[in-house]
Amino acid sequence: MTIDLKTIKHIAKLSRISVNDTKAEKLADDLNAIFKFIEKLNELKTEKIKPLTSVAETPLKLRTDEVKSENIREDIIKNSPEDNQDYFVVPKVIE
Repeated sequence: MTIDLKTIKHIAKLSRISVNDTKAEKLADDLNAIFKFIEKLNELKTEKIKPLTSVAETPLKLRTDEVKSENIREDIIKNSPEDNQDYFVVPKVIE
């Protein structure tokens, strides 16, 4: 698969990016190099290779969940910008 200047200009128009001719030629060369690399990777025989989940095949360390602080609701509500006894009040973000 090769990408020509017409395709680059079309993609640039669709994505609303201004691309001059010099930059379009550079992009076409870069994308064609990427596609050549992908085609080379597609030639590899990977049927008997198990998929990798991680480069380092070490299991994650597990820890027990512990509650470190209890009944801190009042301390959290004190930090609210507005005084309220029931919940944390913040300024409106969306108009």
